[in-house]
Amino acid sequence: MVDPTKEQQSLFVIARVLIQNTSSQSLTNLAIDYGEGDKDFIGTLKPGQTIILSPPDGNPLQYVTVTADNGIYVFKAYREPVAMPGMMGS
Repeated sequence: MVDPTKEQQSLFVIARVLIQNTSSQSLTNLAIDYGEGDKDFIGTLKPGQTIILSPPDGNPLQYVTVTADNGIYVFKAYREPVAMPGMMGS
C-alpha cells in the first residue's frame, strides 16, 4: 500500500508517504521517486512492515512512484485529508 499525503497548515505543509508491505513476501530493491529528481532507496521491506517517509524540502508534492523487484510499480498523487474541526491547520 502506498499513501502519499500532504496537509496544508497556516505556515507550512506537512507531507509524508506511508508504504506498507501487504504481501507475504519481502519487497526488495524498493525505491521511492518523489519527482523532480528526489529519490529514496529503502532496499527491503519485510511482510507486514510499514514505513513513513518525508519528501525532501522544496519538492512540489505532486506524485510519488514506488518500484520494487518482480514488476512492482505504483504511481500515486498526493491526497489531502479532510480537515477536522479542532485539529491543527483546520
